[in-house]
Amino acid sequence: MSSIGSHGRLLIIVGIILLAGCSGAVPGDPSAGTPDTGNESTPTPANGTVEVHYINVGQSVSTLIVGPEGDTMLVDTGHYNDDGEHVLEYLQAHDITRIDHLVTSHNDADHIGGNAAIIEYYETQADGIGAVYDPGIAASTQTYAKYLDAIEEHDVTLYETREGDTIDFGAVDVDVLGPPEPYLESEARNENSIVLKLTHGETSFLLSGDAEDDQEEYLIDTYGSQLESTILKAGHHGSASSSSGPFLDAVQPEAVIISSAYDSQYGHPNEEVLQRLSDRSIPAFWTATHGDIVLVSDGQAVSVQTQQDAPTDPLNLRDGDAVEPGTAGGVTERERIGGEGTGAIDTGDEPDETDSESDSETDSNTSALAVADINADAEGSDRENLNNEYVVFENTGSEPLDMSGWTVADDADHTYTIPDGFTLGPGESVTLYTGSGTATDSELYWGSGSPIWNNDGDTVIVTTTEDDRVLEESY
Repeated sequence: MSSIGSHGRLLIIVGIILLAGCSGAVPGDPSAGTPDTGNESTPTPANGTVEVHYINVGQSVSTLIVGPEGDTMLVDTGHYNDDGEHVLEYLQAHDITRIDHLVTSHNDADHIGGNAAIIEYYETQADGIGAVYDPGIAASTQTYAKYLDAIEEHDVTLYETREGDTIDFGAVDVDVLGPPEPYLESEARNENSIVLKLTHGETSFLLSGDAEDDQEEYLIDTYGSQLESTILKAGHHGSASSSSGPFLDAVQPEAVIISSAYDSQYGHPNEEVLQRLSDRSIPAFWTATHGDIVLVSDGQAVSVQTQQDAPTDPLNLRDGDAVEPGTAGGVTERERIGGEGTGAIDTGDEPDETDSESDSETDSNTSALAVADINADAEGSDRENLNNEYVVFENTGSEPLDMSGWTVADDADHTYTIPDGFTLGPGESVTLYTGSGTATDSELYWGSGSPIWNNDGDTVIVTTTEDDRVLEESY
């Protein structure tokens, strides 16, 4: 296959714009026959970090990716009702002086709302747009017409982008998994979104546009386990027609990002989707309550950073306070996904002396806590045998541990608070059962009506009352 931008498909849109074909091999390219579902080779160790910014744009979506060498990619540009204002302000605030790749997942006005303004600004006041990528299905809207006018006026290269193509993004692999050829469902725009999988070392991000049931089914049938990704952006803003059970099972994300308005007129994210996530113990981060969400991968682990702390348990997602689109403010690391150890990924911010002294004091007092045993798979039905699901904690130190008010949580942010006055003596252990019972010096009860610990793997997280994470044990 040819490389991007050399030669290939040519398509004339409304008589003025040429979409030059781009192509390159991806794993399981259907044109090469049956997808390879065998064991994949060990990922090449990653150099540097990749940042994925999910910008809070209300009932819309816009994702900025910054590669290890400084390459930039912007996927969608927000809603037509603000002409990309929030996105442009965000890019300017983060000193993004050039967009190397502007990707249009599909041409609905809530995804291309800022395309014209972004192109105009970067072509006249900044360092330009490298190329624009589009699935090639037109829309009969003024927003789409303005987007094409900007392409023509500034002579920006426009690629028709389809399954099997790749985008050159330095050390980060960017594979295009959709739309296929021929298009799905009579060229419906949602079902023919550009779907991207970004891979950096052992971490990966799946951006599914507004893919719904037909495209998700196609992706499952075509790629199967190759869809597996560390992070999934929920399709269609958390609509019930997306993020199906089979799709989630194929992707197996360790976290899901949802971009939609707090008071979405469509009810996004849909309760059915949130239940599917909860059933699989997948934590969710929602731009409406977490604000801007920045994921930083060093190729081994992903640091999850948000403007505001908010629930990540899917069924409690709406309990968080709203963050208005365009709200200024930095992000703070909330958790770390994957990798070894519990430290934050280095993002260039040096801790001050007070923080360092506080961390040392906390470590000396709490590092003796360890997980001695985990029984995640209860005998028989997990739901009917909750007290056969448990975690055993041990104080391996020589001093008592006052654990009053400490919290125990899993990857989905189910949280248990240890009772006031509870102290674990040196060499002693305590068992935390999922079900109900009477607490003693050696037994604690979560009081949950459903299983907590995922049988297929989860993370035990213990945090002090000062929000210091003292233990993170994955199994």
